[in-house]
Amino acid sequence: MVDMMSSFGKMLLRRRVLNSSQEETRFFRCLSTLDLIALGVGSTLGAGVYVLAGEVAREKAGPAIVLCFLIAALSSVLAGLCYAEFGARVPKTGSAYLYSYVTVGEIWAFITGWNLILSYNIGTASVARAWSSTFDNLVEQKISIFFKASMSMKVPGKILADYPDLFALILVLLLTGLLAFGVSESALVNKIFTGVNLVVLSFVIVSGFVKGDTRNWNLTVDDFINKTNVTDPKLIDSIFGSGGFAPFGFKGVLSGAATCFYAFVGFDCIATTSEEAKNPMRSIPIGIVASLLICFFAYFGVSAALTLMMPYYSLDIQSPLPEAFSHVGWAPARYIVAVGSLCALSTSLLGSMFPMPRVIYAMAEDGLLFRFLSRMNKKTKTPLLATVVSGCVAALMAFLFDLAALVDLMSIGTLLAYSLVAVCVLILRYQPGTLNLHSSQCEKLMDLTKGEKGDDSADECSQEPGPRQERFSWRLLFVPSRGTPTDASGTIVYITAAVISVLFTLLCIVLAVWGSEVVEGQPIWVVVCVVLSLLSLLCIVIIWRQPESTEALTFKVPLLPVLPLVSIFVNIYLMMQFDLATWCRFAVWMAIGFLIYFAYGIRNSSEAQKYKPHDRAKAPIHKSEAEPMTA
Repeated sequence: MVDMMSSFGKMLLRRRVLNSSQEETRFFRCLSTLDLIALGVGSTLGAGVYVLAGEVAREKAGPAIVLCFLIAALSSVLAGLCYAEFGARVPKTGSAYLYSYVTVGEIWAFITGWNLILSYNIGTASVARAWSSTFDNLVEQKISIFFKASMSMKVPGKILADYPDLFALILVLLLTGLLAFGVSESALVNKIFTGVNLVVLSFVIVSGFVKGDTRNWNLTVDDFINKTNVTDPKLIDSIFGSGGFAPFGFKGVLSGAATCFYAFVGFDCIATTSEEAKNPMRSIPIGIVASLLICFFAYFGVSAALTLMMPYYSLDIQSPLPEAFSHVGWAPARYIVAVGSLCALSTSLLGSMFPMPRVIYAMAEDGLLFRFLSRMNKKTKTPLLATVVSGCVAALMAFLFDLAALVDLMSIGTLLAYSLVAVCVLILRYQPGTLNLHSSQCEKLMDLTKGEKGDDSADECSQEPGPRQERFSWRLLFVPSRGTPTDASGTIVYITAAVISVLFTLLCIVLAVWGSEVVEGQPIWVVVCVVLSLLSLLCIVIIWRQPESTEALTFKVPLLPVLPLVSIFVNIYLMMQFDLATWCRFAVWMAIGFLIYFAYGIRNSSEAQKYKPHDRAKAPIHKSEAEPMTA
């Protein structure tokens, strides 16, 4: 029984070993650094500015929405740095899915990839809905009025939309055809629309500060009553809050930040272009960092301009910017902004759709999803079948589902992927060897070659002096035996990273519960927080004491281990801000994924096919199989 459990655990944690960083790709390398920056900016600057800004400012944060975007940007920048390092390490398609596969094992890779598919699907559907809503606003809601009258869908639970959005369905299918046609054509369209988007946003920011009124950041209850004639205290509290800069308090700012995080989702699509970029090890880190900086300044400026032009409680949730320009007396400008927002939402939609088939392709090629999804079009060199299938699923979601009910669900999946990438960076920076050549393989290679000249792999092994294998002792937790990583120090970091992730999760759950009115003021929660914080600090010290790898990379996350750990904590804390209904929907999605993995993926993955049971006796055991606890 113990052997069976051990064997099953090794199957779940088996890792993919990259044969070479210069593996021949089936994709067409045609994307420059500018293409990647445009792809990152285009996929990010969309619904976050033109839809979510109005919803969060009106219902959760008021003018303090600028702080919501700041907190969300912090989480995304930390995650972006981790993605940038992996982009320099692993120039292959798959993004966070592949990063998890080569570091922490197959089951975590599947969880990451499955959640990325969820995030990209919901991102595509929600942006398509936003595009349709913006266009509907241009024609004075004639489309929605018609569909509500003839095809209304009044279903309890707030999951299905009020009416099926045929416009969004057609739009997604059209862009699916564009992506299937070719990468370079899609990149050209994206650059054109992204340029229009940035011009429009610059116009919004300048106009907002010119026509805005600083009194809208310091409104009082009397201002609200005079303008709305509402006198019911409960209604005032629900709609207006307490007034001022942060009318719904710090809790509203945190809740808004969790939702605003959705606005920064998109930069990770750059990481899926590794096999289509001309120089991925250089272009991907630059593209991620540059696109995040551009997006942060745009979100901050637009949200400030919006809340200055119009009182937060009067904002239109569906199309806030056009209505804000009408409010300040610039009615013609609302049409300019609406047309510009359509261009922005088109690039955001293209950016959401672009990485989805590539993640599906990577998972299908590895056998974790059905392998027929990895078929490539020989002419366009795109994953045609994965593109069509993912496009049809996203189109169906855009046709039927409600935007508000899906955004939080999307954010959970993305935050989980970001957390795993940060954990992977933390683990790999303290491991011996490289992703392509692990320590046990080095020892075998050195035995075979005995340092023969001309063998680059042997030279790479010989660069790390001294024995890598040593017996574990408690002293090694704080006093490592060598200045370079060993198998023991790598395993210590691996296990400690897992422990601290659990401690962070428990701490964030306690903070979320402690912040509720039910347990407010009870000292037991203070004691629990202190204990969990001290244990987390101990884990941080253990990781900090371990020797770091000196492997040369084009980009490295600075301030290790602090930045990855802060990224993990922020991501987990934002995940704890979502309500129970969102977590229940997430559990259903994961249940479907585990059904596919345990029924198909675990037996048909490429790593499972490498060594069949009848071949194991004579097959060499690699470190990635025998000791999945090290990377």
